[in-house]
Amino acid sequence: MAISDDLSDYIIAPEPGAARLTRAVEGFDQNGQATQISVVEERPLTIFLNSQEIVTAMTIGDYPEYLALGFLRNQGMLLPDDQITGTDYDDDLETVVVRTERETSYEEKLKKKTRTSGCAVGTVFGDMMEGLEDVRLPAVSVRTSWLYDLSAKINRTPSLYLEAGAIHGTVLCRENRPLVYMEDVGRHNAVDKIAGWMLSTGEGASDKILYTTGRLTSEMVIKTAMMGIPVLASRSGFTAWGVEIAREVGLTLIGRMRGQRFVCLSGEDRLVRDVDPASVPVEDKKHRRKSAGE
Repeated sequence: MAISDDLSDYIIAPEPGAARLTRAVEGFDQNGQATQISVVEERPLTIFLNSQEIVTAMTIGDYPEYLALGFLRNQGMLLPDDQITGTDYDDDLETVVVRTERETSYEEKLKKKTRTSGCAVGTVFGDMMEGLEDVRLPAVSVRTSWLYDLSAKINRTPSLYLEAGAIHGTVLCRENRPLVYMEDVGRHNAVDKIAGWMLSTGEGASDKILYTTGRLTSEMVIKTAMMGIPVLASRSGFTAWGVEIAREVGLTLIGRMRGQRFVCLSGEDRLVRDVDPASVPVEDKKHRRKSAGE
C-alpha cells in the first residue's frame, strides 16, 4: 500500500456541524496597522464517569468522546475489561458522560490531585505512578528511516497549528505510516484523544510509535506507557523524571527530532540505524514547526 506524503490524509476531520476550532480576531500589529488573525478556541468540557463528576478540562472542543474515554483510561478509572455501555455528549451543557456496566466510585482517588507540567494545566488524580508497577513494554525495533520520514511528513502537515499556533499535535503511527492525528491546547489532551480513539476502534498498541510536539515529561511518558505504546518521539526536549520512568518501563524515548538529528535517551539498543543522517534533507525553514511547548 502506497503511503501518502501528505499527513492531512490521516487527520480525522471534525464531524459535520461541529463547532469551529478557530475564530478570527481583530487587532493591531507592531506598526499600529489593523490586522486580523485566527486564534484557537478554548472551551470547558466536564467529564462524568457514570454519575460521578471527574474533571473539567480546557480543550478546543473536538472529539469530546475520545477525550473523555482516553482521559479516564489513562487515569486508571476505566479498566481494560470494563464494558462501556454508552458515551453521551451534550454540546449545550459541555459535558460528556461515560457509562459502564461496573459501578464506579473514585471519591478517595479524586481527593489527591497532581498538577502536571502539561500546558492547559494537566491533572493526574491519585498516585502518579499507579498502574505502572507491572508495566514492561515490548522491545520493538525502530528503524531510523521511519523516524526521519515521519518527522518530514508531520512537519509539512496542514493543521490548526499552522493556521493559528498555540496548539500541540500528537500522531499515532505504525512504522512510518501515520494512523491518526489529534491536536489540542494541551499535549495531554491530544494524547488522551489518541487513547480514546484506540479504545473506541480496538486498535492495538504493541507495534505503534507515538509522536508529540510537546516536551517529554513524566506525564507524557506515563500516559504512553499506560497505553502500552513502546516508542515515544518528539521534536521537543526531555525532563529527567520522564527519562527515568521510560528506562524503568522499557519505553524507547526519542527527542529533539528535527531534520537530520535526534537524541535517544532510552532504548538505544532498539534503534536500527538503516540510513545515513547525512543523506537526510536538512529541515527547510519554511516547513519548520516549532513546538508549542519548548
